[in-house]
Amino acid sequence: MAPRKPLALLVYRGYAGDRNSRGFTGAQLVGEEISRRTGVTPAYVGTPREPLKQAWDRELAAARIDLRALASACGGLLDQGNRVALTMGRCATGLATIPVIAARRPDACIVWFDAHGDSNVPSSRAEPYLGGMVITGAAGLWNSGLGGGLRLSNVVLVGARDLDPDELRLIEEGKLKHLVLGPNLAERLREAIDGRPVYVHLDCDVMDPGLVPTEYEVAQGLTMEDLRACAAVIAESDVVGIEIAEFEASWRNGKPGDAGPLIAALESIVSR
Repeated sequence: MAPRKPLALLVYRGYAGDRNSRGFTGAQLVGEEISRRTGVTPAYVGTPREPLKQAWDRELAAARIDLRALASACGGLLDQGNRVALTMGRCATGLATIPVIAARRPDACIVWFDAHGDSNVPSSRAEPYLGGMVITGAAGLWNSGLGGGLRLSNVVLVGARDLDPDELRLIEEGKLKHLVLGPNLAERLREAIDGRPVYVHLDCDVMDPGLVPTEYEVAQGLTMEDLRACAAVIAESDVVGIEIAEFEASWRNGKPGDAGPLIAALESIVSR
């Protein structure tokens, strides 16, 4: 395991293309669980508001002020020598954070756990959705107004299994590396990281349905043991930070969500 930097914790509660309010409170639950296990006091960014449920460009315009505040906070913590843990309602928040990582750690491997590719652009054949264009926005393939700079060659998609045509094309052309779920996943991840520093994006829909409450459920996802094994491999590297998205505060039947098992599986990354 690489030497540890001090852990700093940010909870984002602003807009990010939400279609329901469970992500706002879900991010807070995950942040509180990390805080409980590590003793690190979270800092909060953004103001919870009712979801807009509008087109992606209007959602982005409404979110930019809070997202820029998050980018500033994240960059400041990194500049102070911290390892960051960020909790956020929706994947689209990565439009603010990933350019910050790319600017400060251009050598970092971005390990992107997600059931989806998040690599469409506004002109893609798939209907534009803000959370589905994060990687390409951070790479400057379209202008989010939040910066670019990410090299696609630094991204490792893990567990994506609901992919749109343009996302598949990026993978088939070798512009994005994709690790499918299956045997020896942790060992294949170690090979893909190849000794580089690592920043982790975890969208909870990468998990097998029924393990964590999330808006989307895609069959045949990661088990908690798969996630624990991958986290242990990542912890061998210089961990720049981790962001956790799409954990909802409750299940669709109203049962409260429990972030404990998820953060336990990630303990090797988020421990103090």
